[in-house]
Amino acid sequence: MSSDHQTQSVTEAVDAFLAEHDPAVMSDVEFRGARYDAGLAWVHFPVGFGGLGVRPDLNRLVQKRMRDAGAAPADPTSFFMALAGPTIVTHGSDEQKLRFLRPMFTGEEKWCQLFSEPGAGSDFAGLATKAVRDGDEWIVNGQKVWNTLAHLADWGMLVTRSNPDIPKHKGMTYFALDMKAPGVEVRPLRQITGEAEFNEVYMTDVRVPDANRIGAEGEGWRASLTTLMNERSAIGTGSASGAKPRRGGAANDAVAVWRELDGSAKTASRKDELMRLWVRGEVGRLTNLRAAEAAKAGNPGPEMSVAKLEFSEFNKRLYSFCIDLLGADGLVGYDYTFRRPTELDATGAGKSLQYAFLRVRANSIEGGTSEILRNILGEQVLGLPGEPRVDKELPWSEVPRS
Repeated sequence: MSSDHQTQSVTEAVDAFLAEHDPAVMSDVEFRGARYDAGLAWVHFPVGFGGLGVRPDLNRLVQKRMRDAGAAPADPTSFFMALAGPTIVTHGSDEQKLRFLRPMFTGEEKWCQLFSEPGAGSDFAGLATKAVRDGDEWIVNGQKVWNTLAHLADWGMLVTRSNPDIPKHKGMTYFALDMKAPGVEVRPLRQITGEAEFNEVYMTDVRVPDANRIGAEGEGWRASLTTLMNERSAIGTGSASGAKPRRGGAANDAVAVWRELDGSAKTASRKDELMRLWVRGEVGRLTNLRAAEAAKAGNPGPEMSVAKLEFSEFNKRLYSFCIDLLGADGLVGYDYTFRRPTELDATGAGKSLQYAFLRVRANSIEGGTSEILRNILGEQVLGLPGEPRVDKELPWSEVPRS
């Protein structure tokens, strides 16, 4: 099917769907379930699994039409469906797709990500959480950390060490973990904002059915890359929020602060910096749109690390500028209230600027640190020589660890 025919086909499918389904009279779960059944959940997924088998960029067309019809935006806690969904549809069995995708999209089952460990953050492939085969089950022992929303999740994307006697990238296996299973313990980690959206998760003799293994045994690294690429894409483009992109992006928050201020704060040098931030936000927005138009496959490539890196560093610069504009009010925690509508794009509407300033510190860590992303960009996008790695071919069990 040609590109134009795909666009027409999706447009007609949306029109037909909205003619029969009114989001104003249906619950969100019912409406999203009907969307899934009509192939309008992830339109690039196969028919029968929430999609129509068309170009992934047409998801934006569907989102806009649904939003214009009054459909509620996705719950922020459903962020991880942007990671788990593509991973399961790429590496999972048809039975797993049938079991997990629909309740994931409706929000009836929430997911979290169980990747990083105390000794394997930047070096994710060095993870030590052990999975030992026991008939039709696996026994899992280990610890994960910095697990966003794990305390709310029904399922976790879990990567384990299933064979310690081969190189670290080859001995990993990926599972869907029931977060309510015996032996799973979730402990909150308090953040600088005062919240505890991050957690650490302990697994003690947790039995995981082999039916919940995503992909082949020992192929967890490949499945993990799919998750990570989609995570960076979702964070870098803001696609998980479902919000309509605005000119200037999050820099509009700084513009709103500027308009509310008067007096000595509005210096020529600060106005120049404000405009530089607005232009930088607009360049980021247009770059993401261009990347989306160019995408021809369902899973993004390493280029999305550019968007994630820029998003992280831009947000820190932006909200530091906002706090600087507030002067002493920003330092003492004054809850600045806008007289005009605005959004704090990096954190969600309704939060204070002080909250945003603190919360965006995490942007350069979550989804891959800025330092690691620069390595990825250098090696995988620019083709520069990689960092020396003396442990790449060693069995994991022989690699020294702290």
